Amino acid sequence: MTETGDWTTVGEQVRQARLGAGLSQAELGAQLGLDRTMIAKIESGVRRVDALELIRLAAALDVPIDHLLEPRPTVISRRSELLAENDTDVARRSQRLEIALASWLRDVRQLLDAGALTLVNPVRYDGNLASEDDARAAARWLRSIHGVGTEPIATLMDFCERSGQYVLVSDVPGEGASMVDGDVAVSVVSIEGDPGRRRATAAHELGHLVLGDEYSRDLAVHLSRSGRESLINAFAAELLLPVAAFGDVSRSTASRDEMIRLTAHYRTSWSLALRQAEQAGWLDASSTRWSRATPTRAEIMDAVGWAPQPDLDAIRVPPGYSHAVMEAWRRDFITDARAVELLHGQISLGDLPARDETDLAP
Repeated sequence: MTETGDWTTVGEQVRQARLGAGLSQAELGAQLGLDRTMIAKIESGVRRVDALELIRLAAALDVPIDHLLEPRPTVISRRSELLAENDTDVARRSQRLEIALASWLRDVRQLLDAGALTLVNPVRYDGNLASEDDARAAARWLRSIHGVGTEPIATLMDFCERSGQYVLVSDVPGEGASMVDGDVAVSVVSIEGDPGRRRATAAHELGHLVLGDEYSRDLAVHLSRSGRESLINAFAAELLLPVAAFGDVSRSTASRDEMIRLTAHYRTSWSLALRQAEQAGWLDASSTRWSRATPTRAEIMDAVGWAPQPDLDAIRVPPGYSHAVMEAWRRDFITDARAVELLHGQISLGDLPARDETDLAP
C-alpha cells in the first residue's frame, strides 16, 4: 500500500473498529505499546502501518486483518452514521454487527471466487409497495414461489439462502444487519434474544432484500424511515405466520390454547402472533386479558409434543454455504483451520475427516 488514500482507509477502519470496541486512543495504544498520538496519526492516515502492526491492531480490535484494509461497503455506512467519540453503547453494538457483516461478506465471496459456492441471485418483488397490505402480499408471493403455501417455514436459514440472502447467526451483540454488495446479499442475526425474536430479525432482514429500501429502489418514498420499517415488519410477520393460517376460526371460538399452538408450530414470538391474530380478526376487547399472558416454555413445548424445534438456535451458516466450505476443503482450496473458521463454530478441527493424500498428489 503506497497510495495516501489507502492509508486513510486503514486509519478510518481502525478508528471505527476502536470505537466499536469501546476503546479510547490511549487504551488502544496501551495494548500495543504505542503512545496515544501514534494511534491518532494512524487513524488520520498520516502514519503508515507495517504488516506486524496490522496483525497486532486486528488482534487488539478483534477484527479480521482484511477489515482494516478495505473500505466499508457503502450500504453499511447508510445503515447508520459513523461513530463519534461520545457515541452510546447501542451505536457500538451496531458497529460490531457491521464488522461481523463485512467479515461474513468476505467469507461468502471467498467461496464464490473459488468456484465452490454457486451464487443464488437475490429475489426481488416488483409489485406495488405503498402500504402494509402490499408488504403482506409480497410475503405471500415469496412463500408461493418457494412452494411453502401457508405452512410453517421449516428452516429460515435455508429459506433465506434460496431467496438469495446468506445468513450468519453469530454471537455478536445487537439484533441484525444486512447488505447487498453487487450481486451478493448477506445478513447477520445475533444469537441474543429468544428464538422467536431471532426468526423475526432474520425475516426482517430478508424483507430489506426482497422489498428493497430507499437506497436500492423507491420503497414507499412518501413514507418516513419508520414508515418504511413498518412495511418491512408487516412483510416479516406475514412471512413467518400468514393470516391465512388462522383459518375460519372466529373471535367467539378463538382461544389462548389455539394461539399457543400457532405460536409454537410457526416458531414466532408471542407479540408477532398477537399482531397477526389482530389482522385475522381473532382478537377483540374480550380476548385482551388472555392474550397478554406470554406462554411459558413448558406451554410452547407441550404444544409441539415436546419435539425439538431448532432454527437459528446456535451459531449457524446456510446449508449450501456449508457444503461449499467442505467442497473447497476437499479440493485443497482452504486449510483445515480456515474450513473450521468459515463454518463459524459448526465443527472443530477434530470433526474433519483425514485427507486422502492420493487426491492431493500431482
